[in-house]
Amino acid sequence: MLARLESVESDSAGLVESLRPVLRGSRAQVEKRVALASTLTSDHPGMLGAMSRGEVDSYGASRVVAVTSGMSSADARAVDAQLAEKLSSSPASTFMPDNLAAHARRIANSVDPEGQAARARTARQGRKVEIIHGENAMSRLTAHVPVEVASAAYARVDGMAQALRRAGSSRSMDQLRADVTTDLLLGRDPGVTAPETAATVSLHMPASTALGITDDGCTLDGYGTIPAPIAREIMTNPASTWRKVLCDPTTGTPTSLGRTRRKPSTTIRDLVRIRDRECVVPWCHRPATHTDFDHEQPWTDGGPTSATNGTSRCRHHHRLKHHPRWTHSHNPTHSTTTVTTPHGTTYTAPVPPVLRP
Repeated sequence: MLARLESVESDSAGLVESLRPVLRGSRAQVEKRVALASTLTSDHPGMLGAMSRGEVDSYGASRVVAVTSGMSSADARAVDAQLAEKLSSSPASTFMPDNLAAHARRIANSVDPEGQAARARTARQGRKVEIIHGENAMSRLTAHVPVEVASAAYARVDGMAQALRRAGSSRSMDQLRADVTTDLLLGRDPGVTAPETAATVSLHMPASTALGITDDGCTLDGYGTIPAPIAREIMTNPASTWRKVLCDPTTGTPTSLGRTRRKPSTTIRDLVRIRDRECVVPWCHRPATHTDFDHEQPWTDGGPTSATNGTSRCRHHHRLKHHPRWTHSHNPTHSTTTVTTPHGTTYTAPVPPVLRP
């Protein structure tokens, strides 16, 4: 309806003002809603159909539209068609907004590989900091910055917050992260130094892409696909550390400690984190560098400390796995995770490989 109204109304500003009392929103909110409706109707009929069927909400659709912003209408429709085809045979967890955006991003980069770097560079020119005032004397401070910068900054803040918690602070992790952030911004001493590993951001890229031979396969843990030129800029930053990852099960890499110890060695922990990349729960995208090493078969039940019995789960889902009404399982051979909720709904999703098979 909104798209039809926009198509016949020559005065867009007047249309927005006339819709404000009907939609009960600010000018900016109504403008965004009308723009989303118009784009979905013209360039994303598949996503619009998924919304009609109740599979995707407006927020999830807006994430997909954001991925294709800056693309031609023809390319956006090509992304929509491929995404609709994928969704038709995908598990329900695929419809989560973050997962939708990640799939759309991969498809967009394959549909228009030449334009992905240009879109990323244009977006980086729009970096900014905003303050949004709320109620009860609280406000939100947001920074719109490149993904690798945001990921590293959050990792550092999170690491300092965890150090304060281990030191005996009674504040919640959310409170600690907020306090550490404001202390750093205001030039105050947060009272703790972040562990070096806390600020680690993992970027995966094939050797051929690192050498400039190809331009695909670059992903940032916790986010997803990024353009190869941007990935190479991150890789060649003087502060970056390179690591060779052999994606071959026949290399002889140590993978098991048997039953000699419960805690995994650094080699096994790193191998599991690099393999899983994120928390293995289908809808969780917490980077594996900030997750627990979880014994799939519990140590107390005879499970070995090995890469094949180890998975990456964030602390919340690690605890939830042991809840009697939830069922979690991970198949390292097929890299799939299955979660059954207390209501009996089962979600199964694969862990994306570091390199395409």
